[in-house]
Amino acid sequence: MQITVKDVEHVARLARLELNAQDAETFAGQMDAILAYVEKLNELDTQGIVPTSHAVPMENSFRDDVARPGIGVEAALANAPDRSGSFYRVPQVIE
Repeated sequence: MQITVKDVEHVARLARLELNAQDAETFAGQMDAILAYVEKLNELDTQGIVPTSHAVPMENSFRDDVARPGIGVEAALANAPDRSGSFYRVPQVIE
């Protein structure tokens, strides 16, 4: 597929980008090279390859989500510089 300057200008207009003629020409060549590479990839035989396969085995490294008791209000506020009951007290930031 050949990308033309007109195609680049159309995409730029849709993206609300302002391009000069030199940039449009440069981008047309770059986009054409990208699409040529993708076309080359389409020549590969991908029968039997799962779309989400990886070169190395992937394992979930997350632990099981198990509910555990919290640390409690006193332990959570033990190092608080200022507190009011069971809450942190912070300086007012909105006037």
